Order: sequence, then C-alpha cells, then structure tokens
Amino acid sequence: MPGTLPRFPTMPSVLSSLPRGINPPSLPRGITMPSLPTMPSLPSMPRGMNIPSLPRGMNIPSLPRGMNIPSLPRGMNIPSLPRGMSLPRPVDMSAVSQAPRRLLQDCCSVLDHQTPGGLCGCCWALRPRYKRLVDNIFPEDPEDGLVKANMEKLTFFALSAPEKLDRIAAYLSERLTRELNRHRYGYVCIAMEAMEQLLLACHCQSINLLVESFLSTLRLLLEADKPHLHILATNSFVKFANIEEDTPSYHRSYDFFVSRFSEMCHSEHEDLDVQNRIRVSGIRGLQGVVRKTVDDELQVNIWEPRHMEQIVPALLVNLQQHTHADSESPAEQTEVCFRELLGRAAYGHINNAIRPVLMHLDSHRLWEGRSFAVQCFQIIMYSIQSQHSHLVIQQLLGHLDANSRSPASVRAGIVEVLSEAAVIEATGSVGPTVLEVFNTLLRQLRQSVDYQLTGYYDNAGKRRTTSREEKTLQDAVIKTIGSFANTLPIYQRSEVMLFIMGKIPVPGIYPALGSPNAGFEGSRMIQVMLLKSLLQVSERYESSNLLTALPSSFLEPLLSFTLMEDPEIRLLVLSILTSLIDRCHNAARLAAVSVMFDVSVLELKEDRCSRQDNLFIRKHAQRLYRHVYLTCKEESSGRGHYQALITLLAVLSVELANEEVVVDLIRLVLALQELALSSQECLSVFNRCGVHAVCAAFINLLSQLGPPPPLHQHVTQVIETRQRDAPHLLPEDVFCDKPRLPAGELQVDESCLFVQSKICDALTGSSYSAHSERFNTPYTPQLTDEDRLSKRKSIGDVISLQIDMDTQYCPDAQQKPQTEQITFETLKNAIEDRGGVEEEERRKRMLLVEKFQTAPFEEIAAHCGARTSLLQTKLDQVFDLIIRPPPSPSGNSPPRSTPLYEMKFPDLCVY
Repeated sequence: MPGTLPRFPTMPSVLSSLPRGINPPSLPRGITMPSLPTMPSLPSMPRGMNIPSLPRGMNIPSLPRGMNIPSLPRGMNIPSLPRGMSLPRPVDMSAVSQAPRRLLQDCCSVLDHQTPGGLCGCCWALRPRYKRLVDNIFPEDPEDGLVKANMEKLTFFALSAPEKLDRIAAYLSERLTRELNRHRYGYVCIAMEAMEQLLLACHCQSINLLVESFLSTLRLLLEADKPHLHILATNSFVKFANIEEDTPSYHRSYDFFVSRFSEMCHSEHEDLDVQNRIRVSGIRGLQGVVRKTVDDELQVNIWEPRHMEQIVPALLVNLQQHTHADSESPAEQTEVCFRELLGRAAYGHINNAIRPVLMHLDSHRLWEGRSFAVQCFQIIMYSIQSQHSHLVIQQLLGHLDANSRSPASVRAGIVEVLSEAAVIEATGSVGPTVLEVFNTLLRQLRQSVDYQLTGYYDNAGKRRTTSREEKTLQDAVIKTIGSFANTLPIYQRSEVMLFIMGKIPVPGIYPALGSPNAGFEGSRMIQVMLLKSLLQVSERYESSNLLTALPSSFLEPLLSFTLMEDPEIRLLVLSILTSLIDRCHNAARLAAVSVMFDVSVLELKEDRCSRQDNLFIRKHAQRLYRHVYLTCKEESSGRGHYQALITLLAVLSVELANEEVVVDLIRLVLALQELALSSQECLSVFNRCGVHAVCAAFINLLSQLGPPPPLHQHVTQVIETRQRDAPHLLPEDVFCDKPRLPAGELQVDESCLFVQSKICDALTGSSYSAHSERFNTPYTPQLTDEDRLSKRKSIGDVISLQIDMDTQYCPDAQQKPQTEQITFETLKNAIEDRGGVEEEERRKRMLLVEKFQTAPFEEIAAHCGARTSLLQTKLDQVFDLIIRPPPSPSGNSPPRSTPLYEMKFPDLCVY
C-alpha cells in the first residue's frame, strides 16, 4: 500500500546470501557485533515492478541514540538484490547493474561519516541530522525555490547547536560545488540563499564558523565564467559586509575579492547592458570590502598602496563615463563608493588614496581636459574630513613640481585643479606651510616665464612650447594665488603680500632673481606676474586698520614701483593701492564718474576716520602725494593710468578725508595743474590734457565731500568754461577711444584754470580756514631714497644723494667746524630771514638732484669714493681712540698692541 512502509531485508539475511567462496571477515578480538533490531522483510514483487518511493515529507526513523551500524567483517560483501527488484531512489541511478557497487559505497561512506555519491534508502536515515536538514531545503524542482519550512528547521537547529555551524557551512558549500560542477544553477542559487539566511540569523560570536566556508564558496562563483554567478556572489558578499562583527578574525583575507571586484569594474562584455551590470556589481563589491575592513584594525589594511592601486583606478574608470539619470549606472554607483571610501580615510591614509588618482590622471592624460580632473578633486575635497584638506593640497603641489618639465597644458590643468580645491577648502586651513604653497606657485610663474622666453620647456631644447600656452598657465597660477589667499585669515594675507613683495625682482638690487638667461625682459615679465598676483590677493583684502594693511615695509617698496619706466607696472601698482585703501568698496562706483555728476547719487559708503587712520595719513600722506605727482610726469602714462589716478585720489578723499587732508589734496591738484602748464616738462599734448582732466574730475568730487558751497561753485564755473571753450581739458573728451586734442602746442586760457586765491576765499570762515595758510606754500614733492628703484641700475647714486643732502658732510666744512656765538640779534635775524634760507635750501636741493640725474656715472662713482674714504678715515680715528691704552704712571707709554679687529685668528678658532 502506498501508505505503509516497505519491508526491507534484515542484515543477517543479507550476509547469509553472499556468493559462494566469500566469507565475512572476523571481528577484532574482544569486539562482538551487537544485536540489531530486525527490519521488516520486503514483500515479493512481480517482475518489472519497483518499490514505490516514500511520500513527500515522510522520513525513515533514525536508530536509537548511541547505536551505530558496525562495519562488515573482513572479506564479506553485501550481496546484490534479486533480479527485477530496485531500491527506492532519492537520487537517480545510472543503471541497475551498478546497484551492488553503489550500495557498498553508500554503506561505507555512511559508516565513515562521509557524504555518499548516491544515497540508499537503508542508509539515508542513518546520516547526521544536519545533513538531512540541509538536504531537505532543496526541492525536487529548483524553480520552486528554497523550502521555507525546512529552512526554518535548519536555522533553528543551527541556533540550538552553534558548534555544528562549521559542518553545516561545509556541507552546504560541498552541495553548492557539486551542483555548480553539474551546471545546475538553480540549486546553486538555493544554496547561496540558505547560506545568506544562516549568516543573518547567527549571532556575532559564532559567525566565524560560517565565514570561511561562505567566502570559499564566493570564490568559486567569482572564478566561474558566468556573469550571473558573478552578480550572485557580489550580492551575497554585500549582505555579508553589512553584518557587524564583534569577534575579530585574524586570518581572514580579502585580497582575492579586491582584485576580482576591481577586474569586474573593467568589464568589456559584448552586451552593454550586461557590461553595466557587471561593473555595478564590481563597484558594490569594492564598497562592501571597504565597509568590512576599513573600521577594523585587525582586518587586512585596505589602505595599503597595493590595494589602493587596484581600487582607485577601477573607480575612476567608471566615474569617467557620462552620468546617466539611472541610479544604477556605473558612474552614479562609483561616485557613491568613492565618496564613502574617502570619507572613511584617516589622516595617515589620505596620501595613499590620492596618489593613485594622480597616477591615473597622468597615465590617461586627463589633466589637459581639466573637466574630469576638476570633477575628481571636487568629489575628493567634499568627501574627506575638512581638517585633512591641506594634505590634498600638498599632494597637488608636489605633483605640480614633479611635472615642471611637462607641457604647459598639463601644468595648467594641475593649477586649475589647485584653484578649485582652494575654493572648496575655504572653510578649512591651507595647513602649516602657508608660505610654501605660495612659494611653489611663484616658482611655477618664474619657470613659465623662462620657458616662454626660450621657447622650450626642457633643458635639452627638444620640446617646444608657445607663448599662448605659457600665458594660459600664468593666468591660471595668478588666479590660484588669489584663490588660496582668500582662504586665509587677514593677518596671514598680510604676510603673504609681504612674501610676494619680497620675491619681486628689482633692477640693481635683485638683478639675478629670475633665470640667468632671462635678462632684463625676463625680470620685467616676472615683475608683472608677481604684481598681478599681489593684486589678486589685495582685491579681497579687508582690514579696518590701514596701518596693518599698509605697513612701511610693504608700502615703501610698492610705491617705488610707480617710478619704473614700464607703464604696465605703474598701472598695477595704482590698482593695488586703490584696492587696499578702498575698505568700503567704493572704487567700482568712483571709476566711472564724470565732471558733471552728483555725489549723492553714487550712494558712497563713508566711515568716520579712526585714530589709526589719522596716524596713517600723517605718516604716509606726503609719500602718497609725491608718487601721484611723479606718476603724472611720466610720458608713457596713458588713459588707464589717468583713470586709475582719479580712482585712487577719490578713494583717498572718501576713506581718509579731514580738513587737513582736503587742503593738502587741493594743493596737490594745483601743483598738478602747474605741472601741465610748465614748459620745462617734456610732456605730450595728450599727457598735459590728461593731467588737466584728472584735476577737473577729482576737485569736482572733492568739492562735494564737505568743503563750503563757494568752492563747489568755483569748480563748477571752471568746468562749464572748459565745456564751452576747451572740452579737451575734461575726462569725457580725453579718456575716450578717439580723443579730440588741439593741434600744435597746448594753450590754456586763465578762465579754464582753478585759481588758488578764489579757493582760499571760498574756504574762509569755515573749519578749513585754519589750514588755508598752507596754500601760501606751493606743493613740492620731496625727494627720498626711493629713487633708487626708479630708473637707476646701481644704489651708489642713492648713497651719494643721502650723503650730500646735508652740507655738513662737505670735506671743507668737516676740516674747520664753524662755531658762532648765539645772541638775541642772531635769533632775530634768523627768524626774519627764514623764508630766504628755505628758498636757498630748496634751490640747492634741486641743483643737487639735477646733478645726480645728469652727471656721468664715472663722476658720481668718484664722488661716492671720496665720501667713502672720508668715512673710513673717521672710523679709523674712532677705533684708535677706543683701543688706546691709558697713560702709565711712570710716564712711559707701553708698546702699542695689535688692535682686535686686525688680529688674525686660526681657522679652527672657536669664539
């Protein structure tokens, strides 16, 4: 009947039916075979009829606990079944003739606790329980999927007996391997699902018993040549990576998975859809490896260069693809994985993660495109921790130095990436080596100038470059300097400006700062580039105190460049001064003013002058006025220079205006007007008209910033006269594309000029009248030692100028010092003749300046040599008096000893 169990032959009957001549082996001494319970005998079946199999879900009962089937005696074999009778087949048999041999193999394997090749009905119930539970989860048809009820039994058994987990995992792995070899992929998927459920259900303390078999199974799947198996293994590994483990594993290795997942990221499958799926799986696998290892110090160090050199290029290859809207595209998955990888990087791991990026961009020549390189480092800068940003900057700077002999396009790409990285790093810090960053960038500027002049970017002269490429690089470096400066606090920006100023080559003082082959043109180009860099830093420099923004150590050399012959350099200096003084950002409004405008319409931002501002203007005002005056005397000044002068004077009047400053500025305007009218100056008609236009535009603005209305009325009257009779003296007609200038020599009517007496009368009765007496002394620029930076090539003339400024250094005066008795009459005469004495001193000063500007170099050098010899003589006399021994009581002077400064010490003397 189908509902009853079949009757099986007993073991004694099986042994007794052995063929003739075969005897069962004897048992070892002292061992007897226990009596076994008899099995029901099999009924006789008609020929050709097989025993029906058991209904689904019914199992043969197991033996009593502690009872095992003994091994057969030596020389005894199990006989074959009667003809026409077959055993129930839980697995298929190839032929009935092989049944005796298979039956013997099954029995031996069961007795040895091994898995048989084919299971027989009499031995299946004797197998270990965990194997039976594992076998029960596999359905007859793999399309039915995992048997959930039996899977729950297996899970419960695994949780109840965790010591069996290693055996369960090993048997599951063995079953999966067998099904994989037979290409039964449905059962492979079922086995993997069972392993995943066991991993998720087991406790953290016992998960290590499963992991080794699980990872070995994944290796088998990843080594197969089926893409769907690769995807299956990757999904299982990702689930395993999300499990948090409390118990460390010291011997677990993920090297194979790193290399295999990286290889999947480079997949070139014929089918584009399959290729994308494989790449996405590889990216997710790498993400799982990172999650599993990055936080566990006892695991394999994923940040080692050998791992990073596989992971990072695999991610960048997929990141380089165009991003699709689909979130499952390789590019989207790569960006997520790349951000997670960098976000987990500690301080000591940043360099290992960035170096493969630089190598990848170099090997694939991706710096020239710039867009992908910028995208990569944007992801990097936004992903890493902000306190580690300076490490990325240092890596890029070092890479820029390493590529100093590369094409200009490559260097420009690296510099542009640096610029973008600096903008992102605005919330962080440039790092401990602030000046080193700018030193590297300035060095790149100097090298670019050398390459531009020579036409080659290597020493051998084989690799050519063009001026256009080098100028592109120079603009990128200047922009990057400004970007870095904007990330710094105010006090560090001041240090950076002083640092850049110290790098600017000055003729006669730092002639060899650039390349030896650059020459004068190279020095000039470096000056222009560094001043442009300084302008980038100063444009966003904000300081409430001008004494700290423009210290003497910075202002003096900066103003000295206004005396250079190069008009571009002078224009850059004027722009730098304007940006540093303009704290309220009024320069943009004042740059486009005309002579007929209302100041109230401009909505200027005015702050009251602080005490520090008053100290600054008292200390440096005359120096600023002097350089403005000398700039107007330059014949090479153009439209841009005059407009920059108007803006600078307007910013000065808005930021630092008080009664004394306003009076001094009016004196400066009147002096500039006299300069434009002077026939002694070699100025062109355009220069003279430009100076008149500067005076008109500035005094019109100044008259509306506080002085009494009569001054503005006088200024308006003069401007109206000029508009009617001499429009070429106004900015609108001079500072245009086609200026309308008079033919021949410039003639200016007195009605078109600003009159000093009328200005004094306009200021009478106001708070400015206290300083109106200063109008009696015309403004004359004072000469200082800054002339050494103008057009001279040596500083000998400056030393001579300083020595001869005082007549007491004349040799005749030094030989016979004049002593005069001072009386009341002497003081009275000195006071009365004060004006004449000052005039005489000014005349001598002018003659002295003219002498040093026009005298031959040999004469000046001889003059300086004479002064130097005189100074040395006086020093010798002083030293002789200092080291002279005191007089002896006996009256005999002791022999003179050798002076200390004349003694010769041995080379190894330590003092």
